[in-house]
Formats: sequence, C-alpha cells, structure tokens
Amino acid sequence: MACSISVQTLLLTPKLHSPSSNFFPVLEINKNDKFRNRKWKVIKRCRAMVQQTVQGPSAAYAKEMERLSAKESLLLAFKDAGGFEALITGKTTELQCIDVNERIVSLERLNPTPRPTTSPYLEGQWNFEWFGSRSPGFLAARFLFERFPSALANLSKLDVMIKDEYANIAANMKLLNLIESNFILSTRLSIEGPMRMKEEYVEGIFESPKIDEENIPQQLRSVFVQAASTVQQLPVSIRDTMASGVKIPLGGTFQRLFLISYLDEEILIIRDTAGVPEVLTRLDAAPLPLVDTITEYES
Repeated sequence: MACSISVQTLLLTPKLHSPSSNFFPVLEINKNDKFRNRKWKVIKRCRAMVQQTVQGPSAAYAKEMERLSAKESLLLAFKDAGGFEALITGKTTELQCIDVNERIVSLERLNPTPRPTTSPYLEGQWNFEWFGSRSPGFLAARFLFERFPSALANLSKLDVMIKDEYANIAANMKLLNLIESNFILSTRLSIEGPMRMKEEYVEGIFESPKIDEENIPQQLRSVFVQAASTVQQLPVSIRDTMASGVKIPLGGTFQRLFLISYLDEEILIIRDTAGVPEVLTRLDAAPLPLVDTITEYES
C-alpha cells in the first residue's frame, strides 16, 4: 500500500523524469503542496526498496564467500599448528594457539545457524580438531600421555557420535602398535536454549582390547597363542564380561553447560562456561537441512 505508485509508472511519466535522478525519477513539486509532498515520500520509499532488492543478493553472496574463506583459514591453522597429535602432546606453541583462537572467533561471528541446538546439522559423527585445557577430551588425553610414554601408547583419534539427545565420545588408543582399545564416554544432552545445552555423563566403557595378530613379532607369537588359549578356558560368564568391556556407571554425577557458537554442515564449535572453545569437523554425510521448530526450553 505504501508503494501504490509503481516505479514503472513513474519512469513512463515525462514530467517526472530527470537526467540527474540516478535512474529514479524526481518530482518537480511545490513544497507547499501537501499532496505532492506525500507522493515524493512514496517515491523515495520505493527507491529504497528497489535499491535493497538489487544490493541484497550481492551482499549475501559476499558474506557467504567470507564465511567459506574463514572456514578454510581455520582448517589451515589446525594443520600449521601440528594437528591433533601436537595438541594432545602439548607441542603446540603459544603463537599457534593464539592464531587458531583468532580464526575461531572470526568464523563464529559468521555463524549461519541462529538456533543450533535444534538444527538437524547437530546430529552425526564428529571428529575433535581442537579443544582447550578444561575439556573432557583434553583431560583424557593428558591422563594417558602422563602415564604412558608415546612409544608405548598413542591416542590415534577422538570423536563423538551425537544422536537422539545422547553423545558417545570415543577415544581410540593403541599400545605398542599392537593392541587397540577404545574408551567410550556416554553423555545425555538436554536443550536449554537456542544455543545452550547441558551435558550429563552417564557411563564410561572400556571396550575389550583387540590385538592385531599380523603385527605381532615372531618372538611373541607363542606367548600370544598361550594367552588366547587361557582365555578360551575361562567360564562363559567371564568371557562374555571381558568381551563386552568394563562399564563404569556415572549416574549423571558429572555435568557441564556449553554454548554452540557455530554450526554448519561441516564444522561445530562449542564453548564451555569458561569460554574455552572446542572445534569438531564432521566425519559422516550431513543431513538435509530442515526448518527449525520452536521448542520450549527449560531454564
């Protein structure tokens, strides 16, 4: 209703056209004429709407290019800092840390998902690329490397599977490059706001170790065969317990709050109550985006 006078009509009106009007017409009016003053305001409003329509897609494209560039810059910073191994072994320098954190902040301000806690992008399998000294992943890694030399034990990867309001954090560890064992920390997630979530630790599971028989040195093969034979002679109940792993019930004793500061189909960034960032990259295929539904949050 405000733009009842179309731009095309104004352009086709000879009395309204002026070479100095930058494509849009200018009325030759008497300032004392209230009716024509009202028309002039309508024309100015129409001009602003048309300019916004022309500039809108261009601005959105530029912002998207800036976001993609910031993502690439952050991933390169991880590589320059030595990657996952350098992070968990404490070999990352202060300069590398501040450089990574600067790029994290640059990407967070371009977050394309305003309600990440209810976004379908949140679910899936994610790999830890970066975490601070207060995160559970860093504490588990430091616990391992403080007790086992790197020649004996190696934490090869740390990832998390988020599905149906639960998260399973899996740490893959190798001993002597022969024995592979997984520690899985199961947590329950609850939504507390558009960006805020609560994580409660449910249980920890030490899975039964797996031995790579092909890499066993020849001088140790006889010992391995004897040990395997001894295990087979154990009662079925004990063998089943060993196969299923050792479970440590936590019962929600430990919990933490965190914010999702960035989320798209490839990268997830969260911050704990101290503001320490954790950056994860997706391992599986991203789901199709859906329209977020309004959720009642518990305060």
